[in-house]
Amino acid sequence: MRYIDMKEFHTVTTKQTMRMKTLLIACMSAAMMTGCATESTTQSGAVGADRKQFMIVSEEDAQRAGSAQYAQLKQQAAARGALNSDKKQYDRLVAIANNIIPQTAVFRSDALSWKWEISLFNSDEINAFCMPGGKIGVYSGLINKLKLTDDEIAVVMGHEIAHALREHSREQMSQALGQQAIFAGLSILTGMNATQLDVLQQAATVGLTLPHSRKDEREADRIGLELAARAGFNPRAGISVWNKMLAADGSGPPQFLSTHPAPESRIQDMEALMPIVMPLYEDTIKNKGHRNHR
Repeated sequence: MRYIDMKEFHTVTTKQTMRMKTLLIACMSAAMMTGCATESTTQSGAVGADRKQFMIVSEEDAQRAGSAQYAQLKQQAAARGALNSDKKQYDRLVAIANNIIPQTAVFRSDALSWKWEISLFNSDEINAFCMPGGKIGVYSGLINKLKLTDDEIAVVMGHEIAHALREHSREQMSQALGQQAIFAGLSILTGMNATQLDVLQQAATVGLTLPHSRKDEREADRIGLELAARAGFNPRAGISVWNKMLAADGSGPPQFLSTHPAPESRIQDMEALMPIVMPLYEDTIKNKGHRNHR
C-alpha cells in the first residue's frame, strides 16, 4: 500500500481545480459568445446578409456613443472652418444620401426613423464613415483625390451605411467587453502575469478581432452594393472605386493583419455579386428613368 503524500495531493488537486476553473470560464464564454447573446440586426436582402451577431452592448448605448463622437468631430471641424464649407459638394452628398436612405428599409425598417445626418469634412484624408444611428461623415479628400463620380460616392456611402445597419460598431464593442471579461477571469484563476496576458491579447486580436473586422467589411460591401443599386446608382462603380484605391495606395499591411480585405479580394467579391445587384439597378432605372450621374 502506498501512503498518500498530502503535499503532493494538494499540488495535484490544486492544478486540477485550476484547470477545471479555466475550462469552465472558456465554456461559459463560448456559450455566451455563440448562444444567449446573439441576434440578427438586419433582414438578409437580395445579397444574403443574415449572420447572427454577438451583442452585449445595447443599441441605445452604441447610438449614444456614436452621436457624442459625431458631435465632437463636427465641433472640431467647425472650429477650423472645415465643416460643410463646400456647399456644392455638400449638396451633392445630401442628394445621394436622400436616394439611398429610403432603401435601408429593405434591411431594417426601423432605420427609416433614425435621425440621419450628413457632414462634409474638409480634409485630405481619403475616408468616410457612418456611425450608429445614421451619422454620416465624408472627407473631401475621398471625393477630390479619387475624383469620384456620383455612382462611386453612392457605393462608398452605401458601404458605410451598411456598417450602421449591421451595427458593426456595437458588435465590436460587445466583443471587446467579452474578451476583457475572459482575460480578467483567466488572470485571476491562472495567475498569468502582465506579459503573458499581453501576448494572449495580441493573439486574440490577430485570431479573433481582425477576422471579424474583415467579415464586417465584406458584409458592408455586399449590403452597400445593394443599397446603391436599389437607389439607382450603378453598383459596378464599386469595382472602379477599389481600382482607384489601389492606384492611390498600392502598399499596405498583409491581409491577415489588416482590418480590411485586400482590394484585389474585394474586387473579386464584387464581381461575383454583379449578377445579383445589376438587375436591381436596371429595374430602378427602368421604373424611375435614367439619372445623369457624374
